[in-house]
Amino acid sequence: MARRRTLRPEEQELWQAVARTAKPMHAAVQHRKPVADATPPAPRADGLPTPPPPGLNRFRVGERAEKAPKLDVLPPLAERLATAPVLMDRKHHDRMLRGKLAPEARLDLHGMTVAEAHPELIRFILNGWSGGLRLVLVITGKGKPGPDFGPIPQRYGVLKHQVPQWLHMPPLGPCVLQVTEAHLKHGGSGAYYVYLRRPR
Repeated sequence: MARRRTLRPEEQELWQAVARTAKPMHAAVQHRKPVADATPPAPRADGLPTPPPPGLNRFRVGERAEKAPKLDVLPPLAERLATAPVLMDRKHHDRMLRGKLAPEARLDLHGMTVAEAHPELIRFILNGWSGGLRLVLVITGKGKPGPDFGPIPQRYGVLKHQVPQWLHMPPLGPCVLQVTEAHLKHGGSGAYYVYLRRPR
């Protein structure tokens, strides 16, 4: 590879004269924006650091960064159930949330797999509905946190998340009026109150 040499002053003048007469080959080249000068700003005369460009927050060494927003788009299950519209009588709903209404029957799904729990839940709800029951309790447990191997949040407690979905899908959806988390004395976030419609 040949070593690049610097131009002598007379060669530099000649090169500048030739460069001034050159015309771009393509019209698109004429409309290019001039490249911004990438040189850093000169230091201030008073010795203070140059302020950051507008739009950026100042940050000092040792200062805590702002907390990044959570990226979990789906709100927590408890929040979704709490903000669901109240379809039952408001007084009964308030009493139920305070644990003042006693469930007429209960189903414990602890230790069951999804394949075992789903048919058991269908049988229990349909039997309760046809028998004229109004408030039943479904115990799912809170689930155990498993290992988290990636940036996507892992939900634990498969039955805890599946049961509310099953209760709103056929064949159970037409029988169920309201689903909420149970009061602490009936299992708290590890159980659900299921308020059933009146049989027709």
